[in-house]
Amino acid sequence: MTTGLTVLVPCYNEGPQVETAHGELVEALKEIGELEILFVDDGSTDDSLDRIRRLAETDPRVRYLSFTRNFGIDAVMAAGFRYAGQPWTVQCDADLQVPPGEIWALLDKAAEGYDVVFGERRGRRDPLVRRGGSAGLHWAARRVFGIDMPRGASTFRLVRTGLARTITELRLPWFIPAVPLVGARYAATPVAHRPRTAGRSKLRLARLTAHSFELFFGFSWRPLAAVYAAGVLGGALALVFAVLGYAGLAGGPVIAATQLLLTGLTVAAVALVGRYLHRLLRDTARPRTYYVKDANLPLLPEDTLTGGLPSPQPPARAVRQRG
Repeated sequence: MTTGLTVLVPCYNEGPQVETAHGELVEALKEIGELEILFVDDGSTDDSLDRIRRLAETDPRVRYLSFTRNFGIDAVMAAGFRYAGQPWTVQCDADLQVPPGEIWALLDKAAEGYDVVFGERRGRRDPLVRRGGSAGLHWAARRVFGIDMPRGASTFRLVRTGLARTITELRLPWFIPAVPLVGARYAATPVAHRPRTAGRSKLRLARLTAHSFELFFGFSWRPLAAVYAAGVLGGALALVFAVLGYAGLAGGPVIAATQLLLTGLTVAAVALVGRYLHRLLRDTARPRTYYVKDANLPLLPEDTLTGGLPSPQPPARAVRQRG
């Protein structure tokens, strides 16, 4: 039985970092005979894809997929896990803030019988805002929304490839809380973390905020339960103040303030219910997560824009011979 490893490397405008990541990964994992380095180009607009192609020409361990546009990290994971050729897959960012040598820590921990091993970053070297935001997000998910978030979990993780495919096919908005949701055996192990030496993070505040909402509303029904409770409380308050107003025990300003409060709660409730409806409609429509425009491995027809059909030139007018 093969025990090889696929290293999934997401790329979006990484430029020279492509060769740097390849070199460090090959050096760190040279003891693994069945090694595959799978670059997934998320619609880069620089020369990242050209650099990956050149690596693939000289190193048969390099495989790649290139999207038709930027689809985001969720699409990268879905495609990467789907086309990974080895039974274990480790996700490793091209910025190499976690040194490739730390992959061995994940492998050693997985040997104890785990399906998923997360790298818990020691002395995380990201900006304070990023670290604080991440810690706050995980705290809110566990304490406020009741979501089972594995402690220490990060995007630097080792997963059984078959399990990763099962999770991504569920089309859930987050991978991390889906691991305990399906009953997988998981653990976290400490790994080193270093400052970014090239490029800059592709995640922006707006995207991080949207991603947080996907977590909260994708894995928890508590906000909807809170709306129900607020509705009952608001109805009771309205009834009480209506009686007090009729009896002349509450003046106009108090009643007006109460009406304004109830109106605000109503608007918030409608917005929250709309957010859940959006979630349900999105899951029902289930559009394609990504489309691949170029690869050096066999593609499934549904992952291409043309459905696997060739793209010949359109018919042209016949050239008439002059007599």
